[in-house]
Amino acid sequence: MFYYIAKVIVLAIIKMMFRIEVRGLENIPKKGPVIICPNHISLLDPPVIGALLNRRIYFMAKEELFKNPFLKLLLGTGLGAFPVKRGTADLSAIKTALTYLKKGRAIGIFPEGTRSKTGKLQKAEPGVALLAIKGNAPVVPIGIKGKYRLFSKIIINIGKPITFEKYANSKLSSERLSAIGEEIMQEIAKLL
Repeated sequence: MFYYIAKVIVLAIIKMMFRIEVRGLENIPKKGPVIICPNHISLLDPPVIGALLNRRIYFMAKEELFKNPFLKLLLGTGLGAFPVKRGTADLSAIKTALTYLKKGRAIGIFPEGTRSKTGKLQKAEPGVALLAIKGNAPVVPIGIKGKYRLFSKIIINIGKPITFEKYANSKLSSERLSAIGEEIMQEIAKLL
């Protein structure tokens, strides 16, 4: 319940502060497991994406946010976000994400693993590819264009889902995960 109340409030605030244009909303599957994969340019990306999309999204968020008791309660308990230790193969975060995917939920992952200070796309971390294959979930690439300045225009381009079923029974080497991550980043680049 809290999630949906927060969504309405955040949506009203962002519509007052920015001129948001969303393209491709029909590309978000209405049900079943899915990985929402936007580029990451601002701290505002998660609430904006969460408020604008037509599904509840369980975001993977950096572990440091959960050290603050208020943020832990708000993000974890209230919004369903879960922590990830960046720069490592965080098995706990992967298990949590796979659990959500097996329940047919939508998870949100910024494939670059961190915000881009320049706005240029960075290399994808291997976790998103691993989750797409192990969770048997399509990846929906999203390109966020614009700067979050008062009354500025922000364009959210949502691409068609990408599936990686062909890799389901193959060995997942680091090279293969990198190649899949690169494919995801190329799809995001097309949306920018």
